[in-house]
Amino acid sequence: MKGHCILSHGFESGPDATKVTALADVAKRHGWSHERPDYSDLDAMSEVSTHGNVPARLQRLLQIAREAAARGPLILAGSSLGAWISAKVSLEVPVRGLFLMAPPISMGPAPELDAARVPMSIIHGWHDELIPAQQVVDWAAPRAARLLLVNDSHRLSDHVQASAEAFGQLLARLQP
Repeated sequence: MKGHCILSHGFESGPDATKVTALADVAKRHGWSHERPDYSDLDAMSEVSTHGNVPARLQRLLQIAREAAARGPLILAGSSLGAWISAKVSLEVPVRGLFLMAPPISMGPAPELDAARVPMSIIHGWHDELIPAQQVVDWAAPRAARLLLVNDSHRLSDHVQASAEAFGQLLARLQP
């Protein structure tokens, strides 16, 4: 294996969600091992607006990522809240790259999104009803992130294949 990918689903989703499943297939084809942590037990305990599950999600991913990074190259990927926690964990664990789908730049009282300065790809919908596309453009620019804006909403349901292709391009760029 070339390394390991941790694929984090969004709020009120699950490890078998369409987008993270598509990313898992791409990781496998590119020779990377992968895992999809399940945060649905934490999501059931609170509403995303209360951010009650964010610290617990962060802790869960941080523990998994530390163990994976000790074994070799690591890439973090996530959708929405999964993107937010992936970016945050990248500041504490060495990662080779980040793949963020519909990343929330700000979430109420939580700190603004930040991430390690590593190769990064982002896919976001022009018509995202939760996170304005311009916020993502403004956030991505100083990081020189590869950014794909698509004609879609927050769920990116019409662009699962485009998400998978963008992830594959990131993996290809990060070949060890």
